[in-house]
Amino acid sequence: MNFRRITALVKKESRQVVRDPSSILIAFVLPVILLFVFGYGINLDAAKINIGLALEERGADGDRLAAAFINSEFLNVRTAADRRELIPEMDAGHIRGIVVIPVGFSTRAAFESDSAVIQVITDGSEPNTASFVYNYSMGIWRAWLSQYAVEKGIEIKMPIETEPRFLFNPELKSRYFLLPGSIAIIMTLIGTMLTSLVVAREWERGTMEAMMAKPVTVTEIILGKLIPYFILGMGSMAMCVAVSVYFYDVPFRGSFVVLAVVSAVFLIASLGQGLLISTLARNQFVAAQIALITAFLPAFMLSGFIFEISSMPPLIRGLTYVFAARYFVADLQTLFLAGNVWGLLITNTAAISLIAAVFFIIIRIKTKKTLD
Repeated sequence: MNFRRITALVKKESRQVVRDPSSILIAFVLPVILLFVFGYGINLDAAKINIGLALEERGADGDRLAAAFINSEFLNVRTAADRRELIPEMDAGHIRGIVVIPVGFSTRAAFESDSAVIQVITDGSEPNTASFVYNYSMGIWRAWLSQYAVEKGIEIKMPIETEPRFLFNPELKSRYFLLPGSIAIIMTLIGTMLTSLVVAREWERGTMEAMMAKPVTVTEIILGKLIPYFILGMGSMAMCVAVSVYFYDVPFRGSFVVLAVVSAVFLIASLGQGLLISTLARNQFVAAQIALITAFLPAFMLSGFIFEISSMPPLIRGLTYVFAARYFVADLQTLFLAGNVWGLLITNTAAISLIAAVFFIIIRIKTKKTLD
């Protein structure tokens, strides 16, 4: 390799990046849009769930319990005198559950037989939301029960209670693990798009043929293409991390140096995938379609970003190991929420490096200085 020729190619490619607004849009505008969508559009936290409250008996105790539900910050409550009034609303999807304070509740609330009960009916068509409705209702019920016992000076035989402790994300905010994962998805898309579309455009315009005619080696051409977009991608990564930490308040407990190293390795793999796509498909439209199918969709569906990998069928679970995004999502979530867990970071980064090496070996074999 001749470093003087590589420097010249890098300068040439850098000037082309500056003159081409699409590269800037892909590297800096697209990530901001996607972070906004992922930060606000995808939210697994359930708040203000619509439920119905059937107050079938009016009494002091029933009214106080109903007030506890109505004043909850997690629920939007519609009241009725009979559960049969609320069933059509749940069938239509207007409410996601029904809490029933039954006839005789006030009498049972005296706890002469410890038999005070409520009924929670949930919409099982959405299991996740149904679980939220049940857990929120049980939380309100237990809090009211404890307060009632204190006021009456009685002892309640409560069932065995568990005290959960949530490490790394005590508030269980879905944004804290969705945004680090979304950065991995964004960098996958950016890395493949930057090189696949831009290089494919050069094949369409004929400038790649002119470069092939110059006295440069294939390796020098690959490095000349890779280095400018690597720098552009790392700038995009820095912007995504800054937005996540300082705008969305996502905690970062790891080392920024380690983050830079892991991101650099992953970006090389993504850029290599984009170069391979542009080598095989010398058309922008075809390159874009291949990039979406082979990079974005697998990264979104098979990386553990949204869907738990351990819950997938064995065949699909095995397929996830060939996608670098699987390892990068785990690395980012670990660095943001847990810190420098070296065993996981080293193993995952080594796997990404192996995938990147495979890409560049194939590129080196497939790229020939011929026009056929």
